[in-house]
Amino acid sequence: MARYTGPKTKIARKFGEAIFGEDKSFEKRNYPPGQHGNNRRRGKKSEYAVQLAEKQKAKYTYGILERQFRNMYDRANRAPGITGEVLLQLCECRLDNVVHRMGMSPSRSGARQLVGHRHITVNGSIVNIPSYQVKPGDVVAVREKSKSLEVISNSLQNSSNVYEWISWNNDKKEGTFVAIPQRLQIPENINTQFIVELYSK
Repeated sequence: MARYTGPKTKIARKFGEAIFGEDKSFEKRNYPPGQHGNNRRRGKKSEYAVQLAEKQKAKYTYGILERQFRNMYDRANRAPGITGEVLLQLCECRLDNVVHRMGMSPSRSGARQLVGHRHITVNGSIVNIPSYQVKPGDVVAVREKSKSLEVISNSLQNSSNVYEWISWNNDKKEGTFVAIPQRLQIPENINTQFIVELYSK
């Protein structure tokens, strides 16, 4: 499946925040890319432009392409609850995101690679589908043969994030997806109302 493989700092500068994680290049030039990026007299964005930018930010943040993201929105729209919140929860329940949140990889793209290369198990079975929806109570772990991987060990050593909806056992290199996070618990700066408004047109 196609993935964005271009310069990540350029995308982060477009949205004005380090959506891919810590980025020293972004800190040096935290203004939009391009010839007029540092021009403070940039024109005011239209309502559509603001909504579209928010949708693109969500897609880049979670590494999801348009068709899949649209399908997730349709699913969220049919589900009970606030559509925007449910959409973000569906993104958070993706296996690649859960692997990233548990600290097995410093980035979602790295987590997607671990899943695709069959290094991750869910409830004891290997799952190599990054978009797999993890359910409350599921145990996500590093496959036995992969526990000695340096990339995973380094990531776990440097990981300091703690999330209320995830429990982690470092000795076993496995974690439990305790519950679906509420919107206030999700740290991503995404205005889902703009996305709902865009798709509702």
